[in-house]
Amino acid sequence: MSRIGRKPIQVPGGVNINLDNSLITVKGPKGTLSRELHKDMKVVLEENSLTVERPSDNKLHRSLHGTTRSLIANMVNGVTEGFSKNLELVGVGYRASKSGEKVVLNVGYSHPVEITPESGIEFELPSNTKIIVKGIDKELVGATAAKIRSVREPEPYKGKGIKYEGERIIRKEGKAGKKK
Repeated sequence: MSRIGRKPIQVPGGVNINLDNSLITVKGPKGTLSRELHKDMKVVLEENSLTVERPSDNKLHRSLHGTTRSLIANMVNGVTEGFSKNLELVGVGYRASKSGEKVVLNVGYSHPVEITPESGIEFELPSNTKIIVKGIDKELVGATAAKIRSVREPEPYKGKGIKYEGERIIRKEGKAGKKK
């Protein structure tokens, strides 16, 4: 049995969970999230915990068991604490600025690149080389951060570009290589 799927999800106070067939809605202090789950997965709501049960041990149900539990746990975590991804701009003259809700990136192109946040996403700029993407939906936060990173991915020679905080860029030697 799935070790992740077996774990119960603790529901903190102030979080309401509504189950309607395969639609689950989680409402908390930061907002509301809804998701359509697979029809075979059974979610059991007790007083302050949720468990996910699977009908059989066939391969599809085993693979969905842990995934369904993780999706629900991320929804509960998102409406209580939220998620964030940190990005860094590395390069001479690379900077970001905020214009209303949009983020304007100057990353070596002939024009600035504007990124508009989707609903439920907000940008924070503690400095002109750091961007924090915040939201309650983990999937949307990760997709938005990946979209920003794809504007100018880090290159392997000098490491210039937009990277995740703590990301290790594998560097290559230059054309001449090392001479001894």
